[in-house]
Amino acid sequence: MSINAEQPVPARRRHHTRGKILLVVLALFLAAALGSLAFVANLAHTYDQQTQKIPHAFPDETVRPVKVTQGPAAEAVNILLLGSDSRGDSLDLAEGGAASNQRSDTMMWLHVPADRKHLYLMSIMRDTWVDIPGVGQAKINAAMAYGGVPLVVQTLEGLFKSRIDHVAIVDFEGFKAITDSLGGVQVNVPLDFTTLHGNYTFKAGPQKLNGDQALAFVRERYAFIDGDYQRVKDQQIFLRAMLNGVLSASTLTNPLKLTDLVNKISPYVSVDAGLDSGTIGALALSLNGIRGSDVITFTLPTLGTGTSVDGQSIVNRDDSAIAAIGQALGNDTLGAYLQSAGLG
Repeated sequence: MSINAEQPVPARRRHHTRGKILLVVLALFLAAALGSLAFVANLAHTYDQQTQKIPHAFPDETVRPVKVTQGPAAEAVNILLLGSDSRGDSLDLAEGGAASNQRSDTMMWLHVPADRKHLYLMSIMRDTWVDIPGVGQAKINAAMAYGGVPLVVQTLEGLFKSRIDHVAIVDFEGFKAITDSLGGVQVNVPLDFTTLHGNYTFKAGPQKLNGDQALAFVRERYAFIDGDYQRVKDQQIFLRAMLNGVLSASTLTNPLKLTDLVNKISPYVSVDAGLDSGTIGALALSLNGIRGSDVITFTLPTLGTGTSVDGQSIVNRDDSAIAAIGQALGNDTLGAYLQSAGLG
């Protein structure tokens, strides 16, 4: 056995770090769409009732990129997936635009192209040094603290000059529930490491993780020389492996398993008012050919780490890469860009 399955960290010490499981919800609604109308209605009701709504997810329309209504990008969809390092404190979603005592611990941009042949998931390093509107230069994960979800959206839309259609805040605790519901997730661990507190030891190579092990795997950063860089890679590895499990025939053809997964996932998801079951169901149906291998994950290129004028450890942004990706998002040519840049 390649994992030291010691006792997990007690609940009072766990980081309630939010991550990204919306792709799993899309997969489940896709499966539901292939079933009976009653089954679809039941899953939709569960999703709408159990997900929390973000009442003010977007900044004022006057400061946003114009919505594309014609051309190749008109049918593309961009969804911002956010997390928080709240350490057990709930997000104050009601105060849209208000300063928060939290920072977005995990940040991913999900791009669904018009042809619906792939899903592109871009991780953004949380310490990337950017210009936050009304604040100035700061780490991108500080936008949540300064102005809540709307300021995060405004910062990213300003960075890439592209419009975000929906926002979801999801919880890494959901990973645990999904993993256990699937009977574990098979992951190819890239290198040996032991978590900071020594609770888990992972050996390089393929192994099946249970929920607690999965949570430890996707959260760890202190064990690595390159810190967050490796953590982001591990999160992407786990997400692809989990999607392979959710999109497997044994899951998609099992109504009981689908119902159980939606019931367990929904409480960990908070979405903007427009991302209801009708919207996500229609999007899932348009992705009926997608499988785990069609999900392309990559990290926004950077210029390495450095130190800010005020002494903070930061990740230096790559303005050339940001401009190129922004253009690719606007033209709906992200796949071609990733191949040319060696990222896809």
